[in-house]
Amino acid sequence: MSQKLNAAIAVIGIDIGKNSFHIVGHDHRGAIVLRQKWSRGQVETRLANQPPCLIGMEACVGAHHLSRRLQMLGHDARLMPAKYVRPYSKGQKNDFRDAEAIAEAVQRPTMKFVATKTADQLDLQALHRVRDRLVGQRTGVINQIRAFLLERGIAVRQGLHSLRSELPSILATRTDVLLPRMLRIIEDLAGDWRRLDARIEGLSGEIETLARQDKACERLMTVPGIGPLISSAMVAAIGTGEVFSKGRDFGAWLGLVPKQISTGDRTILGKISRRGNRYLRTLFVQAAWVVLVKVKCWERYGLKSWIEAAKKRLHHNVLAIALANKLARIAWAVLNKGRAFACVNTEETAPRPA
Repeated sequence: MSQKLNAAIAVIGIDIGKNSFHIVGHDHRGAIVLRQKWSRGQVETRLANQPPCLIGMEACVGAHHLSRRLQMLGHDARLMPAKYVRPYSKGQKNDFRDAEAIAEAVQRPTMKFVATKTADQLDLQALHRVRDRLVGQRTGVINQIRAFLLERGIAVRQGLHSLRSELPSILATRTDVLLPRMLRIIEDLAGDWRRLDARIEGLSGEIETLARQDKACERLMTVPGIGPLISSAMVAAIGTGEVFSKGRDFGAWLGLVPKQISTGDRTILGKISRRGNRYLRTLFVQAAWVVLVKVKCWERYGLKSWIEAAKKRLHHNVLAIALANKLARIAWAVLNKGRAFACVNTEETAPRPA
Protein backbone atom coordinates (compact mmCIF):
# COMPACT_ATOMS: atom_id res chain seq x y z
CA MET A 1 0.00 0.00 0.00
CA SER A 2 1.26 3.44 -0.87
CA GLN A 3 1.74 6.09 1.81
CA LYS A 4 -1.18 8.13 0.45
CA LEU A 5 -3.47 5.11 0.50
CA ASN A 6 -2.40 4.24 4.04
CA ALA A 7 -3.42 7.67 5.28
CA ALA A 8 -6.82 7.42 3.56
CA ILE A 9 -7.86 4.20 5.30
CA ALA A 10 -9.91 4.72 8.47
CA VAL A 11 -11.72 1.39 8.86
CA ILE A 12 -10.66 -2.12 7.84
CA GLY A 13 -12.77 -5.26 7.71
CA ILE A 14 -10.93 -8.60 7.74
CA ASP A 15 -12.57 -11.87 6.74
CA ILE A 16 -10.39 -14.48 8.43
CA GLY A 17 -9.54 -17.70 6.63
CA LYS A 18 -7.17 -20.57 7.24
CA ASN A 19 -4.42 -19.39 4.86
CA SER A 20 -5.87 -16.35 3.09
CA PHE A 21 -7.46 -13.17 4.48
CA HIS A 22 -9.78 -10.90 2.50
CA ILE A 23 -9.35 -7.21 3.34
CA VAL A 24 -11.70 -4.30 2.67
CA GLY A 25 -10.75 -0.76 3.76
CA HIS A 26 -13.00 2.32 4.04
CA ASP A 27 -11.98 5.94 4.13
CA HIS A 28 -13.53 8.54 6.47
CA ARG A 29 -16.51 8.96 4.11
CA GLY A 30 -17.23 5.24 3.99
CA ALA A 31 -16.02 4.69 0.43
CA ILE A 32 -14.04 1.52 -0.33
CA VAL A 33 -10.39 2.37 -0.94
CA LEU A 34 -8.83 -1.06 -0.32
CA ARG A 35 -9.95 -4.46 -1.59
CA GLN A 36 -7.23 -7.11 -1.50
CA LYS A 37 -6.52 -10.72 -0.62
CA TRP A 38 -3.54 -11.28 1.70
CA SER A 39 -1.82 -14.39 2.97
CA ARG A 40 -1.61 -15.04 6.69
CA GLY A 41 1.98 -13.82 6.87
CA GLN A 42 1.20 -10.56 5.07
CA VAL A 43 -1.47 -9.32 7.49
CA GLU A 44 0.78 -8.19 10.34
CA THR A 45 3.55 -7.05 7.98
CA ARG A 46 1.31 -4.74 5.97
CA LEU A 47 -0.73 -3.44 8.88
CA ALA A 48 2.46 -2.63 10.81
CA ASN A 49 3.04 0.26 8.36
CA GLN A 50 -0.59 1.38 8.50
CA PRO A 51 -1.49 4.36 10.73
CA PRO A 52 -3.75 3.36 13.65
CA CYS A 53 -7.27 2.65 12.46
CA LEU A 54 -10.41 0.73 13.42
CA ILE A 55 -10.21 -2.95 12.45
CA GLY A 56 -13.17 -5.30 12.64
CA MET A 57 -13.21 -9.11 12.61
CA GLU A 58 -15.68 -11.85 13.37
CA ALA A 59 -15.04 -13.70 16.64
CA CYS A 60 -13.87 -17.09 15.37
CA VAL A 61 -10.92 -19.45 15.60
CA GLY A 62 -7.69 -17.43 15.48
CA ALA A 63 -9.43 -14.06 15.83
CA HIS A 64 -8.36 -13.45 19.44
CA HIS A 65 -4.68 -14.06 18.62
CA LEU A 66 -4.81 -11.72 15.62
CA SER A 67 -6.71 -9.11 17.62
CA ARG A 68 -4.02 -9.08 20.29
CA ARG A 69 -1.27 -8.74 17.67
CA LEU A 70 -3.02 -5.84 15.94
CA GLN A 71 -3.64 -4.08 19.24
CA MET A 72 0.09 -4.31 19.94
CA LEU A 73 0.63 -2.47 16.63
CA GLY A 74 -1.58 0.38 17.87
CA HIS A 75 -4.79 -0.48 16.00
CA ASP A 76 -8.26 -0.53 17.55
CA ALA A 77 -9.09 -4.17 16.81
CA ARG A 78 -12.61 -5.29 17.70
CA LEU A 79 -14.35 -8.65 17.49
CA MET A 80 -18.04 -9.16 16.75
CA PRO A 81 -20.37 -12.18 16.82
CA ALA A 82 -20.89 -13.49 13.30
CA LYS A 83 -24.69 -13.39 13.62
CA TYR A 84 -24.56 -9.62 14.25
CA VAL A 85 -22.44 -9.08 11.13
CA ARG A 86 -24.67 -11.10 8.78
CA PRO A 87 -27.42 -8.44 8.36
CA TYR A 88 -24.86 -6.05 6.83
CA SER A 89 -23.99 -8.44 4.00
CA LYS A 90 -25.29 -7.29 0.59
CA GLY A 91 -25.92 -9.58 -2.35
CA GLN A 92 -24.67 -13.13 -2.67
CA LYS A 93 -22.07 -14.42 -0.27
CA ASN A 94 -18.36 -14.29 -1.02
CA ASP A 95 -15.28 -13.47 1.03
CA PHE A 96 -14.93 -9.87 -0.12
CA ARG A 97 -18.58 -9.13 0.62
CA ASP A 98 -18.13 -10.70 4.05
CA ALA A 99 -15.14 -8.39 4.69
CA GLU A 100 -17.20 -5.42 3.49
CA ALA A 101 -20.03 -6.36 5.86
CA ILE A 102 -17.54 -6.61 8.73
CA ALA A 103 -16.20 -3.13 7.92
CA GLU A 104 -19.76 -1.78 7.92
CA ALA A 105 -20.77 -3.52 11.16
CA VAL A 106 -17.74 -2.47 13.21
CA GLN A 107 -18.64 1.21 12.73
CA ARG A 108 -22.13 0.87 14.24
CA PRO A 109 -22.36 2.65 17.61
CA THR A 110 -24.86 0.08 18.92
CA MET A 111 -22.82 -2.97 17.89
CA LYS A 112 -22.12 -5.52 20.63
CA PHE A 113 -18.48 -6.59 20.69
CA VAL A 114 -16.65 -9.61 22.04
CA ALA A 115 -13.81 -8.94 24.47
CA THR A 116 -10.43 -10.08 23.20
CA LYS A 117 -9.27 -13.04 25.27
CA THR A 118 -5.76 -13.27 26.66
CA ALA A 119 -3.56 -16.30 26.10
CA ASP A 120 -4.23 -17.44 29.69
CA GLN A 121 -7.97 -17.24 29.13
CA LEU A 122 -7.70 -19.33 25.96
CA ASP A 123 -5.58 -21.92 27.78
CA LEU A 124 -8.11 -22.14 30.59
CA GLN A 125 -10.94 -22.37 28.09
CA ALA A 126 -9.11 -25.18 26.30
CA LEU A 127 -8.90 -27.16 29.56
CA HIS A 128 -12.64 -26.80 30.05
CA ARG A 129 -13.42 -27.84 26.46
CA VAL A 130 -11.23 -30.93 26.65
CA ARG A 131 -12.79 -31.89 29.99
CA ASP A 132 -16.30 -31.37 28.63
CA ARG A 133 -15.52 -33.60 25.64
CA LEU A 134 -14.16 -36.35 27.89
CA VAL A 135 -17.23 -36.15 30.15
CA GLY A 136 -19.42 -36.62 27.08
CA GLN A 137 -17.37 -39.61 25.97
CA ARG A 138 -17.62 -41.13 29.46
CA THR A 139 -21.38 -40.71 29.41
CA GLY A 140 -21.50 -42.49 26.05
CA VAL A 141 -19.45 -45.41 27.40
CA ILE A 142 -21.68 -45.72 30.48
CA ASN A 143 -24.86 -45.65 28.39
CA GLN A 144 -23.45 -48.33 26.09
CA ILE A 145 -22.61 -50.59 29.03
CA ARG A 146 -26.13 -50.13 30.42
CA ALA A 147 -27.67 -50.94 27.03
CA PHE A 148 -25.63 -54.13 26.60
CA LEU A 149 -26.60 -55.29 30.11
CA LEU A 150 -30.26 -54.45 29.58
CA GLU A 151 -30.34 -56.46 26.37
CA ARG A 152 -29.37 -59.46 28.52
CA GLY A 153 -32.08 -58.70 31.08
CA ILE A 154 -29.78 -57.03 33.65
CA ALA A 155 -31.10 -53.68 34.88
CA VAL A 156 -28.91 -51.43 37.04
CA ARG A 157 -30.12 -48.59 39.23
CA GLN A 158 -29.87 -45.09 37.84
CA GLY A 159 -26.68 -43.21 38.56
CA LEU A 160 -23.02 -43.43 37.74
CA HIS A 161 -22.02 -44.65 41.20
CA SER A 162 -24.55 -47.49 41.17
CA LEU A 163 -23.21 -48.91 37.94
CA ARG A 164 -19.61 -48.53 39.09
CA SER A 165 -20.26 -50.45 42.31
CA GLU A 166 -22.43 -53.20 40.80
CA LEU A 167 -20.54 -53.87 37.57
CA PRO A 168 -17.75 -56.07 39.06
CA SER A 169 -20.25 -58.39 40.74
CA ILE A 170 -22.39 -58.55 37.59
CA LEU A 171 -19.40 -59.56 35.47
CA ALA A 172 -18.41 -62.20 38.05
CA THR A 173 -21.81 -63.79 38.75
CA ARG A 174 -24.02 -63.33 35.69
CA THR A 175 -22.12 -65.64 33.37
CA ASP A 176 -25.41 -67.43 32.72
CA VAL A 177 -26.63 -64.63 30.43
CA LEU A 178 -23.33 -62.92 29.58
CA LEU A 179 -21.37 -64.97 27.08
CA PRO A 180 -17.53 -64.76 27.07
CA ARG A 181 -17.56 -62.44 24.06
CA MET A 182 -19.93 -60.00 25.73
CA LEU A 183 -17.94 -60.20 28.97
CA ARG A 184 -14.82 -59.19 27.09
CA ILE A 185 -16.62 -56.29 25.37
CA ILE A 186 -17.99 -54.92 28.65
CA GLU A 187 -14.62 -55.33 30.38
CA ASP A 188 -12.97 -53.33 27.58
CA LEU A 189 -15.62 -50.63 27.96
CA ALA A 190 -15.02 -50.60 31.72
CA GLY A 191 -11.33 -50.06 31.00
CA ASP A 192 -12.19 -47.11 28.75
CA TRP A 193 -14.35 -45.78 31.57
CA ARG A 194 -11.46 -45.96 34.05
CA ARG A 195 -9.07 -44.23 31.65
CA LEU A 196 -11.59 -41.45 31.02
CA ASP A 197 -12.11 -41.07 34.78
CA ALA A 198 -8.37 -40.65 35.26
CA ARG A 199 -8.09 -38.00 32.54
CA ILE A 200 -11.14 -36.09 33.80
CA GLU A 201 -9.80 -36.16 37.36
CA GLY A 202 -6.43 -34.88 36.18
CA LEU A 203 -7.98 -32.00 34.23
CA SER A 204 -10.31 -31.15 37.11
CA GLY A 205 -7.34 -31.00 39.47
CA GLU A 206 -5.43 -28.71 37.11
CA ILE A 207 -8.44 -26.42 36.74
CA GLU A 208 -8.92 -26.29 40.50
CA THR A 209 -5.25 -25.43 41.05
CA LEU A 210 -5.46 -22.57 38.54
CA ALA A 211 -8.68 -21.30 40.12
CA ARG A 212 -7.14 -21.26 43.61
CA GLN A 213 -4.26 -19.16 42.29
CA ASP A 214 -6.48 -16.58 40.55
CA LYS A 215 -7.89 -13.72 42.64
CA ALA A 216 -10.96 -13.27 40.44
CA CYS A 217 -11.81 -16.95 40.77
CA GLU A 218 -11.34 -16.77 44.54
CA ARG A 219 -13.86 -13.92 44.74
CA LEU A 220 -16.33 -15.83 42.58
CA MET A 221 -16.07 -18.87 44.83
CA THR A 222 -17.56 -16.83 47.68
CA VAL A 223 -20.90 -16.91 45.80
CA PRO A 224 -23.11 -19.85 46.91
CA GLY A 225 -22.96 -22.85 44.60
CA ILE A 226 -19.92 -21.62 42.67
CA GLY A 227 -16.71 -23.62 42.93
CA PRO A 228 -13.44 -23.83 40.99
CA LEU A 229 -15.07 -25.22 37.84
CA ILE A 230 -17.70 -22.49 37.38
CA SER A 231 -15.45 -19.65 38.50
CA SER A 232 -12.64 -20.58 36.12
CA ALA A 233 -15.09 -21.16 33.24
CA MET A 234 -16.59 -17.72 33.83
CA VAL A 235 -13.21 -15.97 33.93
CA ALA A 236 -12.15 -17.82 30.78
CA ALA A 237 -15.36 -16.78 28.99
CA ILE A 238 -15.77 -13.10 29.94
CA GLY A 239 -12.60 -12.02 31.75
CA THR A 240 -13.58 -9.14 34.01
CA GLY A 241 -17.08 -8.91 32.54
CA GLU A 242 -16.56 -5.39 31.23
CA VAL A 243 -18.39 -6.16 27.95
CA PHE A 244 -21.63 -6.26 29.96
CA SER A 245 -23.06 -3.07 31.45
CA LYS A 246 -25.04 -4.90 34.14
CA GLY A 247 -25.72 -8.36 35.52
CA ARG A 248 -29.01 -8.59 33.64
CA ASP A 249 -27.11 -8.42 30.33
CA PHE A 250 -24.87 -11.28 31.45
CA GLY A 251 -27.89 -13.40 32.39
CA ALA A 252 -29.44 -12.68 28.99
CA TRP A 253 -26.17 -13.61 27.26
CA LEU A 254 -26.23 -16.94 29.08
CA GLY A 255 -29.75 -17.59 27.80
CA LEU A 256 -31.32 -17.69 31.27
CA VAL A 257 -34.09 -15.19 30.49
CA PRO A 258 -37.46 -15.84 28.78
CA LYS A 259 -37.56 -15.75 25.01
CA GLN A 260 -39.56 -12.68 24.03
CA ILE A 261 -41.85 -12.50 21.00
CA SER A 262 -43.72 -9.23 21.46
CA THR A 263 -45.52 -6.87 19.11
CA GLY A 264 -47.58 -3.77 19.68
CA ASP A 265 -48.99 -3.77 23.19
CA ARG A 266 -48.69 -7.56 23.56
CA THR A 267 -45.78 -8.96 25.56
CA ILE A 268 -45.30 -12.69 25.01
CA LEU A 269 -42.69 -14.49 27.10
CA GLY A 270 -41.84 -18.11 26.38
CA LYS A 271 -39.20 -20.58 27.48
CA ILE A 272 -35.64 -19.50 28.23
CA SER A 273 -33.80 -18.30 25.13
CA ARG A 274 -30.79 -20.64 25.56
CA ARG A 275 -28.54 -18.17 23.77
CA GLY A 276 -24.87 -17.60 24.43
CA ASN A 277 -22.51 -19.94 26.23
CA ARG A 278 -24.30 -23.29 26.66
CA TYR A 279 -21.49 -24.80 28.75
CA LEU A 280 -21.51 -21.94 31.26
CA ARG A 281 -25.31 -21.89 31.38
CA THR A 282 -25.35 -25.59 32.25
CA LEU A 283 -22.87 -25.03 35.07
CA PHE A 284 -24.95 -22.22 36.58
CA VAL A 285 -28.10 -24.38 36.48
CA GLN A 286 -26.19 -27.14 38.26
CA ALA A 287 -25.04 -24.59 40.85
CA ALA A 288 -28.66 -23.55 41.40
CA TRP A 289 -29.69 -27.15 42.06
CA VAL A 290 -26.85 -27.48 44.57
CA VAL A 291 -28.13 -24.44 46.45
CA LEU A 292 -31.71 -25.75 46.38
CA VAL A 293 -30.99 -29.35 47.29
CA LYS A 294 -27.90 -29.43 49.49
CA VAL A 295 -27.64 -26.09 51.22
CA LYS A 296 -29.81 -26.11 54.35
CA CYS A 297 -28.94 -22.79 55.96
CA TRP A 298 -30.17 -20.20 53.47
CA GLU A 299 -29.83 -17.36 55.96
CA ARG A 300 -26.09 -17.67 55.57
CA TYR A 301 -26.35 -16.55 51.96
CA GLY A 302 -29.29 -14.19 52.24
CA LEU A 303 -31.35 -16.31 49.85
CA LYS A 304 -33.85 -17.89 52.23
CA SER A 305 -36.64 -15.33 51.95
CA TRP A 306 -36.29 -15.08 48.16
CA ILE A 307 -36.33 -18.86 47.64
CA GLU A 308 -39.27 -19.43 50.00
CA ALA A 309 -41.31 -16.76 48.24
CA ALA A 310 -40.43 -18.13 44.80
CA LYS A 311 -41.27 -21.72 45.79
CA LYS A 312 -44.90 -20.72 46.41
CA ARG A 313 -45.43 -19.55 42.82
CA LEU A 314 -42.89 -21.42 40.67
CA HIS A 315 -42.42 -25.03 39.64
CA HIS A 316 -39.19 -26.45 41.07
CA ASN A 317 -37.58 -26.62 37.59
CA VAL A 318 -38.52 -23.01 36.87
CA LEU A 319 -37.24 -22.06 40.32
CA ALA A 320 -33.85 -23.62 39.49
CA ILE A 321 -33.58 -21.54 36.31
CA ALA A 322 -34.61 -18.37 38.15
CA LEU A 323 -32.04 -19.05 40.87
CA ALA A 324 -29.38 -19.76 38.23
CA ASN A 325 -30.11 -16.35 36.69
CA LYS A 326 -29.86 -14.73 40.12
CA LEU A 327 -26.54 -16.46 40.86
CA ALA A 328 -25.20 -15.42 37.45
CA ARG A 329 -26.06 -11.78 38.11
CA ILE A 330 -24.45 -11.94 41.55
CA ALA A 331 -21.35 -13.57 40.06
CA TRP A 332 -21.05 -10.85 37.42
CA ALA A 333 -21.26 -8.14 40.08
CA VAL A 334 -18.57 -9.89 42.16
CA LEU A 335 -16.31 -10.24 39.12
CA ASN A 336 -16.84 -6.77 37.71
CA LYS A 337 -16.75 -4.82 40.97
CA GLY A 338 -13.72 -6.67 42.33
CA ARG A 339 -15.33 -7.45 45.69
CA ALA A 340 -16.11 -10.78 47.35
CA PHE A 341 -19.72 -11.77 47.92
CA ALA A 342 -21.00 -10.76 51.35
CA CYS A 343 -24.52 -11.11 52.70
CA VAL A 344 -25.77 -8.02 54.51
CA ASN A 345 -28.46 -8.65 57.10
CA THR A 346 -30.92 -5.81 56.62
CA GLU A 347 -32.51 -6.38 60.02
CA GLU A 348 -29.20 -5.88 61.83
CA THR A 349 -28.15 -2.88 59.76
CA ALA A 350 -31.52 -1.10 59.98
CA PRO A 351 -31.64 1.80 62.49
CA ARG A 352 -33.25 0.89 65.79
CA PRO A 353 -35.69 3.17 67.60
CA ALA A 354 -34.27 5.02 70.57
